[in-house]
Amino acid sequence: MIGPMDFLYTAVAILGSPLWLYRLLRTGKWRTDWLGRFGYCQRAHDDHGHQRTLLIHAVSVGEVNSIRLLVEKLRQKVDGLRIVVSVTTDTGILRAHQLYDMDCSVVRYPFDWSCCVERFLDEVRPDGVALVENEVWPNFIRSCVRRSIPVCILNARLTEHSFSWYRRSGSIARGMYSRLAKVAAQTEADARRFSELGTPRAAVCVYDTMKWDTAEIVDEVAGVDELATAMGINRTRPVVVLGSTGDSEEKLLLEALGRKLDPKVQLVFVPRKPERFDEVARILGPDVARRSRSSGALRGISDDGRIFLIDTMGELRKAYALADVVVVGRSFNGWGGSDPIEPVGLGCPVIIGPDHQNFSDVVAALVAGDGLVLAQTADQAAEHINLLLANRQQASDLADKGRQVIRERQGATDRYAHLVLEMIGV
Repeated sequence: MIGPMDFLYTAVAILGSPLWLYRLLRTGKWRTDWLGRFGYCQRAHDDHGHQRTLLIHAVSVGEVNSIRLLVEKLRQKVDGLRIVVSVTTDTGILRAHQLYDMDCSVVRYPFDWSCCVERFLDEVRPDGVALVENEVWPNFIRSCVRRSIPVCILNARLTEHSFSWYRRSGSIARGMYSRLAKVAAQTEADARRFSELGTPRAAVCVYDTMKWDTAEIVDEVAGVDELATAMGINRTRPVVVLGSTGDSEEKLLLEALGRKLDPKVQLVFVPRKPERFDEVARILGPDVARRSRSSGALRGISDDGRIFLIDTMGELRKAYALADVVVVGRSFNGWGGSDPIEPVGLGCPVIIGPDHQNFSDVVAALVAGDGLVLAQTADQAAEHINLLLANRQQASDLADKGRQVIRERQGATDRYAHLVLEMIGV
């Protein structure tokens, strides 16, 4: 069934084709699972007598990681529950295969054209759908409602900026959000915004974020020594890791830290997006040591190396475990910040910038518990780094208090698991 949104999507795709074709070619993202994007996902087809099928949709790497414990708990609670994990981005798909291939089907989430959505639902045959954070699309919701498939949002989050955008879309947003079976929000502010967009207040609850539960409070991470040796990082010198950095941020931080830090301090940059690796390497300069091109056997440990770039996927956690201080990226460039919970759980003293609206509640909790440093500028971040490197007891206290906040906030995943099982009648 063709709906009005299909005409809108088609018009936008045609008019925007020069731009998105250029971006696909420039970033290499044209090498993707096009059949999956058009709804073909035969791997999800299953006739082996499962009691119920739950589709969990996680957009990208962050959401894929956040549902690890949820998937584990659901499988523990219900024998025979079939779980299908759908993902939008290429990096997210790779991570989902790493985490879930043994226990779940991993599929590509389709474009929101009606024909793609219908084909996708025919293949997956879900008894219920759990969307992670806020990946809601009109045709997908409409098709699920028509098939009497309940849809909920877990770990639901809606920033003020996104809320304003959805509110301007009027009936389109209300048509989606009013049809949701349940919205389990991270905060009271998120819950209020979903209600104002049309979700019945009785269908909205506040469960906190699952990210607290997925944080592992550990002191060691496998592969750290290999990473340091391969890149020539000197473990006897201070290491500052700048994790999940975004557009324009590396140059800003490099300049600020270069002005204020001792030259012996080693800087390890880990950009969030792989398509930016070469761009970031150019920003960091000709002396940067790249993970993809360096070898411990060739480079060796040196007192000269200062700037390092991890331009491979899946090694951010190992980088954090190397750090004497962590600076969380995308928080100095208006992009809303990256997740500070993981490095805090690893026992790192952590600094985040002023642009952290994606994790405002998390940051507020950690700052209130004296477990996170909030810097208003890159220069201020550099000053905090100097203080933490000079005072190891202060750094240790900061890390310990951050871990304590995590422990106190854990437990949301059990509530989400119960909600999902209740929704699908298990």
